[in-house]
Parts: sequence; C-alpha cells; structure tokens
Amino acid sequence: MQKGLGAMGKRILLVEDTATMIMLEKMLLAGEGFEITTAGNGVEGLKKIEASAPDLVLLDIMMPEMDGIEMCRQLKNNPETAEIPVIMVTTQGEPERVEQAFEAGCDDFVTKPIDKIELLEKIRSFLK
Repeated sequence: MQKGLGAMGKRILLVEDTATMIMLEKMLLAGEGFEITTAGNGVEGLKKIEASAPDLVLLDIMMPEMDGIEMCRQLKNNPETAEIPVIMVTTQGEPERVEQAFEAGCDDFVTKPIDKIELLEKIRSFLK
C-alpha cells in the first residue's frame, strides 16, 4: 500500500496532555498525508471540534480537566459529532478503562506504547 493512500487531506485531532506523546503520535503519522491538530485535554478538544470537525479523533483516556472517556461521551451524545470515529489511546493493563471507553461510544482503541502499523490500519479503516 502506498504511503498516505486515501488519507490526503483527512483531518485528525490528537487529544493528549503529554507533549512527548503528542510528538510521538505526530511522528507516527508523519508522511501519511493527514492534517494534524492537537488539544491538551477534553475541554479543549471539544472546542476544537466545534470550530472545525475532524475526520477522526485520537483520544487519550487520562487527562486533566476532562478525561477522554467524558469527552468521548459528549462527542457521541451530540448528533452533530456522533459520527466522528474515536480511537482511544490507553495504557496496557486497563481493561476496565477500555470497557468504560466503549460504553462512552469509542469506535476502537490502541494501547501505549503505540504500534505504528496497528494505528495506521485502524485509522485507515475508519477513513475509507
């Protein structure tokens, strides 16, 4: 598969409170043709989505102000944003958090440390 195939111009919002993880996620997605926007927590993430809805949200669970589960719940409960795919980013060994994320409406999840091939496959499956 060609790099960036079918991804050109697709907008991804990374919602993550750790600068290192934002940098890592941007590096994993670099060269794939995505337009990347970032937010530092759920409150900021929802504001960014309101201003310009992305094609997909990559959402950390553990964040200050509003965690990823609450942000996902609000996103999926709003008819205007309910169709935006949400991939949660979790730390391994948090099965109860993954369950809460699915109950909140997330579409899929990846665990840290993030596997680039797995992440890109999941993103592409939602952005077809």
